[in-house]
Amino acid sequence: MEQFNEIASAFECPGTYLGEEPYGSGHINDTYKVYYDVDGEEVHYIRQRINHKIFKDVPGLMENIGRVTRHQRKKFEEAGADQVDRRVLTLIPSVDGKDFYQDAKGNFWRTYVFIEGAVGIDVIEHTGQAYKSAKAFGGFQCQLADMDDRLNDTIPNFHHTRSRYDTLMQAIEEDAHGRVANVQAEIAFAKEREAIVDVVIDLMAAGGIPERVTHNDTKLNNVLMDCETDEGMCVIDLDTVMPGSVLYDFGDMIRTTTNQAAEDERDLSKVEMNIDYFEALVKGYLETASGFLVPKERELLAFSGKLITFEIGLRFLIDYLQGDTYFKTRREGQNIDRCRKQFKMVQSMERQMDQMQRIVEGFQ
Repeated sequence: MEQFNEIASAFECPGTYLGEEPYGSGHINDTYKVYYDVDGEEVHYIRQRINHKIFKDVPGLMENIGRVTRHQRKKFEEAGADQVDRRVLTLIPSVDGKDFYQDAKGNFWRTYVFIEGAVGIDVIEHTGQAYKSAKAFGGFQCQLADMDDRLNDTIPNFHHTRSRYDTLMQAIEEDAHGRVANVQAEIAFAKEREAIVDVVIDLMAAGGIPERVTHNDTKLNNVLMDCETDEGMCVIDLDTVMPGSVLYDFGDMIRTTTNQAAEDERDLSKVEMNIDYFEALVKGYLETASGFLVPKERELLAFSGKLITFEIGLRFLIDYLQGDTYFKTRREGQNIDRCRKQFKMVQSMERQMDQMQRIVEGFQ
């Protein structure tokens, strides 16, 4: 409690600090809902301890978030949008005027205004949620398409699929934890699909598709939905906002939204890409993003789901071989179960790719 009091006093939150409790389902940062008394009224904030072992450039990360949220706010205000404070994250400054605070132990903290009456949905229930989340993410990208100065690249090669593949080959060669023998089928699956890892990278290098400001973690629960209307109100979890391709974002929407099975589902018969959810994603995304996409980006929207799902599968496989050091695990073998789920989704997309492509073309 003493530490929480210290952190509370480091931010410009009005009122009297009452306490806090763990909040949300994130894997990386430690998140708390914080309570204050302001003239007899309870006011809420979100406070996070940023995982600086994963996000090694926290000042650069927070500079990105500050620039992005202020740009968003300006766009909403210029458009005359209602409820602007619920449509964009609001950072509370520290007492020294920064967007974060570093405590005596070297931990980094930040505080946001809590967005009332809106929730993140962990497991999709109907196509309307897919449509509205994709519409929100497309709007987010559209708002940031005219940002002039390049953001900090806070996690180099984050979606560099070739780099991920090469890391896997190195992990196989080293076999530091004696696990390679357990995953021969998964290794073979990865090697069979090496040809896809360079598609987006090579196009960006050649100027065939532009570099843009992208979210890079477009899970369904990273859009807060209004509790009454189900409208996608606010895009959250901006730690990985940095330069990238819109294909990374749309691909991750497909990966995370089109299947209801748990991330570490062991019964792979439950893992199948839902084509109706995919169609809803395309519809919602193109309603807000269509105006700035180039033809090649549109052409690769369906492929992007396969690419990013494959890439995340590689990351789970790498972490398993390296001893489960990146993703939080609760049990032995959880990362390889996560990998198998992703690879099963890749297979499902491969079977449905022609239909996926026709759906995208139908919205041209």
